[in-house]
Amino acid sequence: MAILIRTGDVPPGQRLDAWRSVVCDTLGPLDFHIARGTPLRGQIEAGQLGPIGVGKVETSTPHSVHRTAGLIRRDSPELYRLVLAVSGSPILSQDGRSVRLAPGGFALYDFTRPYELAYDAAVRLAVFSFPRELLSLPAGAATSITAVPIPAGEGTAALAAPLLRRVALDLETYRPASAARLSTVVMDLVATAVAERVDRLDEVPERARQEALTARVHAFIERHLGDPGLDPAAVAAACHVSPRSLHRVFEARDTTVAGWIRHRRLERCRRDLADPALAGVPVSAVAARCGLPDPAHFSRLFKRAYGVPPAEYRRASLL
Repeated sequence: MAILIRTGDVPPGQRLDAWRSVVCDTLGPLDFHIARGTPLRGQIEAGQLGPIGVGKVETSTPHSVHRTAGLIRRDSPELYRLVLAVSGSPILSQDGRSVRLAPGGFALYDFTRPYELAYDAAVRLAVFSFPRELLSLPAGAATSITAVPIPAGEGTAALAAPLLRRVALDLETYRPASAARLSTVVMDLVATAVAERVDRLDEVPERARQEALTARVHAFIERHLGDPGLDPAAVAAACHVSPRSLHRVFEARDTTVAGWIRHRRLERCRRDLADPALAGVPVSAVAARCGLPDPAHFSRLFKRAYGVPPAEYRRASLL
């Protein structure tokens, strides 16, 4: 994890501008409120865990960070962010709610809508940024879960919070392959902890809860297509639903859990077989890394779905 700024290394008169520049370059356009003449002290570090951006912020200076409608119009990447209070008690405000996080607690916010993150005393934070599709919250649920505290001592959050803290501390020690696998674990735990919190919100309509479950199930399947052991029982256990509830998700789409897994694996294989960058990868290896390790079985499935054997499909696609 690289240190982007340590205020002690910057002349006092330049610290606020330097801090603002680093924050805006790494987190997107933001504004600051800080009392005139207040000395800014702190440090910002940043790194990457697969598709997840990881930042650490430490400051002893009371101030606040704002995302305004004007700044959103300038630049608005489709991101969710999660802020974990490592120490201190930051205040997160969005969608008409404000929460003061206790140490170890975390909360979600949407970078495409206005928010404020305020510190009235010394804090140490870990901030995780990830594409919205990795959490797959439908709009009805998303606007109900932002700036809602997820205490570290309850449910899946009791597993997620210590892992998030450890990841932020040890980020530079992970090799790329380990980081990619660990990012999947992190997102699974975060998605489950958020979904549990959504289920406890009375104001979330049943339809939004069902959409949230559907999105969570689909996201889990997409992230685990390469696991040959992925089956309905594994999906139900990982998403904390009964097999009956899981099957209802797919009945509405006129398919089954196993049928959907097979369809997504074949679609992933079809995409990879048509990718010129993967032309040197054997067909059997493409299938195996999509969770279909038996070449003959894969060939039969592929031909049944697309009308031609996989090798022939690849040759035609790469002409």
